[in-house]
This record gives sequence, C-alpha cells and structure tokens, in this order.
Amino acid sequence: MSANFKNIFIGFFILISYSSFSQTLKGIVLEKKADGKVEPVIGAVVRWKNSKLGTSADIEGKFNLSKTVDNRHLIISSVGFKTDTLIVQSEEFLTIHLQPESSTLQEVTVKSEATVIDRLNPIQTEIITTKALAKAACCNLSESFETNASVSVSYSDAVTGSKQIQLLGLSGNYVQTNSENIPNIRGLNTTFGLNYIPGTWISSIDVGKGAGSVVSGYESMTGQINIELQKPELADKLYLNTYLNSFGRGEVNLNLAKKINKKLSVGLLSHVSTLQNRIDRNGDNFLDIPLYNQYNVINRWKYQTDNYMVQFGIKGLYEDRLGGQNNFQPEQRGSSLVYGFGSQTKRIEFFSKTARFYQSKPYKGLGLILNGAVHDNQSFFGLRNYTGVQKTLYANLIYQNIFGNTNHQYKAGLSYLLDDYNETLSGINPRNRQESVPGAFFEYTYTLPEKLTIVAGGRVDIHNLYGTRFTPRLHAKYDISKDIHLRVSAGKGWRVANPLAENYGLLVSSRFVEFENTLRPEESWNYGISLSNEFHVFGNKTSLIIDAYRTDFQNQVIVDMESAGLLRFYNLQGRSYSNSFQAELNYVPAKRFDLKIAYRLFDVKNDFLQTDRSLLLKSKQFLNRDRVLFNIGYALPYDKWKFDLTWQWNGARRIPAMPQHIESYFKASATAPGYSNINAQITRTFLKWDVYLGGENLNNFTQANPIIASDDPFGRHFDAGMTWGPVIGRMVYIGMRYKIK
Repeated sequence: MSANFKNIFIGFFILISYSSFSQTLKGIVLEKKADGKVEPVIGAVVRWKNSKLGTSADIEGKFNLSKTVDNRHLIISSVGFKTDTLIVQSEEFLTIHLQPESSTLQEVTVKSEATVIDRLNPIQTEIITTKALAKAACCNLSESFETNASVSVSYSDAVTGSKQIQLLGLSGNYVQTNSENIPNIRGLNTTFGLNYIPGTWISSIDVGKGAGSVVSGYESMTGQINIELQKPELADKLYLNTYLNSFGRGEVNLNLAKKINKKLSVGLLSHVSTLQNRIDRNGDNFLDIPLYNQYNVINRWKYQTDNYMVQFGIKGLYEDRLGGQNNFQPEQRGSSLVYGFGSQTKRIEFFSKTARFYQSKPYKGLGLILNGAVHDNQSFFGLRNYTGVQKTLYANLIYQNIFGNTNHQYKAGLSYLLDDYNETLSGINPRNRQESVPGAFFEYTYTLPEKLTIVAGGRVDIHNLYGTRFTPRLHAKYDISKDIHLRVSAGKGWRVANPLAENYGLLVSSRFVEFENTLRPEESWNYGISLSNEFHVFGNKTSLIIDAYRTDFQNQVIVDMESAGLLRFYNLQGRSYSNSFQAELNYVPAKRFDLKIAYRLFDVKNDFLQTDRSLLLKSKQFLNRDRVLFNIGYALPYDKWKFDLTWQWNGARRIPAMPQHIESYFKASATAPGYSNINAQITRTFLKWDVYLGGENLNNFTQANPIIASDDPFGRHFDAGMTWGPVIGRMVYIGMRYKIK
C-alpha cells in the first residue's frame, strides 16, 4: 500500500469515521379469512429479537419500526394468533400474514434459510443459522463450518486432535472470534478453543470478511466471527442432544431455560463428551485420535426492564487428552521407551453485559461489557513439557447516538485489555509477558437510504510494551438495485502472536524450537470487494456472491519448517501477502430443495529466510490452492424427513522441504495431492424430537504416513506435524434431539 494511498485513506477516515446502520422498516400485518378476504391485525406487536425496539400495528395494520444492522429477526405476535418470526434482510415493505391459533394445521413454510448474506450490513457478513447447523452433527464450533464455503477447518497434526480454521487463505489466528461480542478464541485458547463451544449451544454464527468493526478491538485482520449462544428468555425450556459415533465418541448436551417472571430469566448450558476407544487404523503404532474427557457448563442470568438490561454468567471447562503410541499409559510420562502425549486444560470465565435503553430515542444507548478468564494448560510431548497460563480482563464501554437524524449515526467508547501470559517449554527460555492495553474508538455511519452506506471508524490503543497504535477501517455498500449490492472495504489490524499455543501441534516432533529475535506485533492491511445478487432462474430463487480480498503484511511472525529438524519463529523480512477469490451460487429449484456450489482460489506467499540470510518467496505450506464445495438439501412436507449431502474438493498444496531420505513418506517431495471428502446426513423429525444418522469422510480418504519416522519417535526425524489431509477414515454417527418449548 503506497504512502499516498494511506494518507488519502486516513484523511478520508478523519472526515467520516464508522457505526451501525439504522433506518426505518415499514410493513403491514394482515389476517387471511376463510373466504379469501384479508383484514388488518390491529395492535399486533412487532419487535426485534434480543432488543427492546418494538411497536404495534395501527388501525390499518401498518407499522414503522427503527432498524439497525444488529436487528435481523423480526417477531410478530397478537392475541389469538400464532407468533411468527421472519429474517429481515432488506428494507423492503413487508406484508405479513398471521395464522389464527385455532386454524387447522397446514404445511409450514420455512422462512429462514440455512445461510444468508446480511443485506443491510456494509461489512460482507454471512449468517449461519440453526438450519445450516442442523445439516451436520455440529458437535462443536469446529464442526459447524462443514457446509460453509468461506471457512475451512483442519487438524493441525496427527496426534493431539487440535484443529485450526482458515479464512481468506490465512489461519484463524488472524480472525477475531467473539462469543456474543466478547473476544473468546484468542491467546492460549486458540489451541483447542474451537472444541470448547458445543454446537447445541449455538443459535447463529456471523462470518464477516475483511477487517471488522473497531468496536470489538484491533485484532481483526482478515475477518470477524461472532457466535451467538442460546438466550435464556428465548430458548426452549429443555433441549437434550445425544450423539455417538463409530469411533466410540459419545456426547450428551443438556440446555435448560426458565423465565422466572417477565423481567428475569435463567439458562443452563451443559456438555459432557468422551472417547476412550484406542484406534490405530493406519497401523503406525500411534493413536489416530487422542482419548479425551470434556466437561463444559455455562450458567447465565438476564434481567430486563423498559430502560435497563443486565445479564451475567459464569463458564467452567475441564478437559484431559491422552495420545501417542498405542500402548502408552499416563504413568509412563517421561519414559524414553514409549512416546506419549497428554494435555489437561482448566478454564473458568465470568462475563456481564449492562445496557441503558432510551424508549423515546431507540437509536440511543449505552452499554458496558466485562469479561474475565483464567486459562491453564499442562501438556507433554514425549520428553518435552509445556505449561501455559493466561489471565485476561476485558472491558468495553459503548455509547451510540445520532447527529441530527438516523442518516448520521455514531458509536464511541473506551476499552481495556489485560493479558498476563506465563509459558514454559522444555529447552527454551520462559516466555512470560503482561500486556496492558487501554483504548478508545469512534465509528460513524452516513446513510443515503436505499442507495449508499459509508462506514468509517478508527481506534487508538496504548500498549505498554509496543507503544501507541492507530487502527483505521472503512466499509461502504452501494445498492445498484434492490437485489444487487456492491461492497468495498479497507482496514488495518494488528495482534501480538503466541507462537507456541498457535502452533501447538508442531511440538509433537523432534524439531528444535528456535526464536531468532524478539518478536514484534503482527500488522496487516486488508482490502476487499464483493458483489451479491439475488434473482430468479425459471421462477426459482437464486443468489450469487462473488468476492475478492487481499491482505498485505507489514510484519508477520514467520513459522519456518523449511529446515529439517528445526522449527523457527522470526519477524517477517520481505514480503507476505494473501489473495483470495470466491464465487458462490445458491439455488432453490423446488420447494424445500436447495443447492449450493462454491469455488475458492488462494494465492498466499511469504519470504523465508535462507541459511545465507537471503530471502526466498514460497507458497504457504499446507494450504490448498483451490477448493470446490457442493451441498444439496431436501426436506419432505412438515420437515418430517431431511436429507443433506456435501462434497468437497481440496486441491494440491505445498509441503515443507524434507531430507531426501524421508521424501518417500509422500508421493511427491514438494506437493501433497488433492482429495475429495463426502459427508451426508438423514434426519427424521417428530413432534418434540429428532433422530439423525450421518457419516463423514464417506469416501474413506486418508493421508498415507501422516507421522514421519513413527517407528523411531525419539529419533531426530520424528515429526507428527506434517499433516495435510484426514488422518482417520470413514466415520458414521447417530444422534437424537429432544425439546420442550
């Protein structure tokens, strides 16, 4: 990015600086009589889910309701009628027909889609709904993207079972992952954090591409993912899910919710899972997946009046893992006769949210988010021991209002982040640090109704170790027509890396870990453009989304595996960039029948430091250059039977250089082959419960020899971190969901 362009961008930011888009939604609520006539439903209550914004229909059934980008689910209710919920994606006039409570059962029209683009948000945001999550078992967050084209999930190694996501061709470390707008999967929690949010706890997932909102912080470099959990005032009174697969993994999830009175509600989300079956299908004398036990619980409370809302809760987690050679037992830890892996994680977390509402001014509000967490992990990899403890305190104060009218909105606030890290790994010096980061932010939105939205924002953060840093971001959405939307974005992000936790799986090897210099914060600029279009083919709903993004790093912590026996971390010296292109087509050829096909292409490279200190530009290791995803879903009337099939093609990828005498572990010394993956699920729905049967990796593809020198785990060539494909083959599962509304 040239200095002139940066100056222009920052100058433009000063003139218009980012917030949440707001306008008025209009519609009418009607009742269709038996004779075909329609009448207005006078006094029908129309309100946004999880918001105090609401109104009632007038004597003609019409209503006007203020809307922001955070408002998507519209709830319509009236005495004597069935309550209805709509997903509102645009500002078009709504005609809503309510069904009388006493009417006979008719076929249900499912209004929500599996995946939708937030049409009002200037940031390219994909919403994964519960319908999409139900297309697969989705036992945890890492398994919630199987039908999503934008996010990829893979195992980081062949022993620990840790997983990592990729967005825009870069690892999930560069994605700010929040849980209900609270930073969650970061720091030491990146290792197994994707496994620590059960799928049954999730109500929706927002996937934003490009630099995200500065309200949430400075760490969003390639995207921002926000997970919304089940709310106590809206969730089913009881939700029970059980799961068992052919590997022996079993899970029980129990969600409870109760409205104590009109103002107070309480919820309990609980999860227990285990795997105690030793599996070694490839015969390399190592467990293909680790044994584990996990216990996970959240207790949350919410109190809300017309003017105030307070919610708070506590989370607790315990997990232990055991892997390595088939006959390894915990009491053999530290032995040089048998290789073992073990991990124990304890995490406790407290959160609270307080909001002040202004009923006469729904665009105005004041909110405070508080969060504290203690994360403790104790691990061993053969003779190598690791300890990681992180203590975090987070606070975010947000005020929002308007300049004159809702065409000019702003958010301003203060934030504070305290991270205390203590990490030790056998053979290297302790990596301890304390980060204290107070910050301030401002966002402004200009809206030209039904045509243009420009959102600009920035924040200033004062880091006790790395000084004062300014983070500007800009997003714009232009409505070419009511169905065609063009978005552009540009923004900066930065973060402090945690190399050991973020590359945990690479520690299962005999590589010597080397930090070449004092690591600096990672910094990047991200630019993007996207076009979304909704139209009809043969009278059936169709949507096309095309996007392209580029990320340029000013500094990056390079993970260098190019030298045999070494794992090096050093600051970027030269170039590092990522180019991403994606096209996705969604088509509904018939009622209850949906198709998705997507293609994604990556060009991701960075300079590596050679032994003579020269630089060599190479493609990112283990990243497939292209990917194809195809998903088909069909449901019988009333959703009695649902069928889903997903096929993925993952293209070839570069693997790090290896000594010549062990290249035989791969079909090619520099490239891993492409492969297909097929998943499917069948669901039978009853009045209060569902039964589902499915399979993953049904074509049974596995990587040959995922562990290098598995016959000599204490030798100098042992390496379980060269994983690029599935380690374990076909898996079949069965499960049950039971609910009381």
